[in-house]
Amino acid sequence: MEFMTGVKKKETKEITELLTGCAEGEVVKINGAVHVIRDMGTVAFVILRKREGLLQCVYEKETAEFDIKTIKEAATLEVTGVLKQNEKAPNGIEITMQKVEILSEPEAEMMPLAISKWKLNTSLEAKLNYRSIALRNIRERAKFRIQEGLTRAFRDFLYSQEFTEIHTPKIGAKGAEGGANIFKLEYFHRPAVLAQSPQFYKQMMVGVFDRVFETAPVFRAEKHNTKRHLNEYTSLDFEMGYIDGFEDIMAMETGYLQYAMKLLQKEYAKELKILGVEFPDVSRIPAVRFHDIKEIVSEKYGHKMRNPFDLEPEEEQLIGKYAKEEWGSDFVFVTHYPSKKRPFYAMDDPEDSKYTLSFDLLFKGLEITTGGQRIHDYQKLIEKIEARGMETDGMDQYLATFRHGMPPHGGIGIGLERLTMQLIGEDNVRETTLFPRDLSRLEP
Repeated sequence: MEFMTGVKKKETKEITELLTGCAEGEVVKINGAVHVIRDMGTVAFVILRKREGLLQCVYEKETAEFDIKTIKEAATLEVTGVLKQNEKAPNGIEITMQKVEILSEPEAEMMPLAISKWKLNTSLEAKLNYRSIALRNIRERAKFRIQEGLTRAFRDFLYSQEFTEIHTPKIGAKGAEGGANIFKLEYFHRPAVLAQSPQFYKQMMVGVFDRVFETAPVFRAEKHNTKRHLNEYTSLDFEMGYIDGFEDIMAMETGYLQYAMKLLQKEYAKELKILGVEFPDVSRIPAVRFHDIKEIVSEKYGHKMRNPFDLEPEEEQLIGKYAKEEWGSDFVFVTHYPSKKRPFYAMDDPEDSKYTLSFDLLFKGLEITTGGQRIHDYQKLIEKIEARGMETDGMDQYLATFRHGMPPHGGIGIGLERLTMQLIGEDNVRETTLFPRDLSRLEP
């Protein structure tokens, strides 16, 4: 009989433990995957890849109890050796190898990608085809550590603001935003759809917890094959009740961005340095009305407006350029979008019903957030649905929530992959998506 009493203390050390809890000259045991071997003859450098980064191990024929030829790149090892200081080595330490236990060996002789290179000099297509291998490259995986930090900051900040984390269904009877960009499926002989967003559910839950958030995938059947579109992406959503206006929502998102930048600088400095990230100033973010900024950039940059009800990608870039030149900001809120281009639940501006109390947040000329105030009055919600000639099939539970009273509320959805892409300076959202799903890719 054996009982589990908690987390088991390991004999092997991690890099942080070597740096803080071990003395130079101490015999230690470590494990990791062989990132690269540099064989100089009588001396070889075996670089191990661990979750915290790279660790240099030194093989010397006279002191090692094994032959370096028995070790292959991509093998996983357990190494026993002597800890030494070396300012030229990663993290300033190295292990002089004495013994090695091979935990596993690769079947293939050659790696499909040169992951030990500082930067993978290969096509995006090749990186995606061999995704799990490409991500072993230190720079490639650093992108997703930054993405972890953005998600972690979202959770931590909203917890600090007394939000409740929820988990909503991804299979539903009806799309939250309507339109044609819905993945349809059969659900036990009944029609169903994959969720475009958690919109209906998070609004319903505002009536329960006042403030809620979720980090989860959403699905859009958009036939776009661009550098900015995915058919499945991760959305950082929150919804908050008892707001005085949609400005409260923009202020909350600004608070999140400020928290996130501080957390990244504190906890992810190594990854930021690897990627050479330049931090945006989020101390203040300008907000400008949709109609006004369209006219401003059209006049200043000689851009002909083609769509009066939405922003074209080129206009987003020009607005980002203008915000940087005029206000020194990489971010800009574009507010009061036309009602014609917003979902039925968006609250119209009481001063002009052609516009809504909604916004997009642009980051370096790319929309990363859509948000705004929602209609909380049942009769007004029904009136807008009827005015648009919409059917209410599949929305019974959603609408019933409003019949029983809802506070003034609103929220946002942030595209995590786009936010990551803009922050680290990539130009294709697939670079910051672990396993992208687009028009042509269903695997890996």
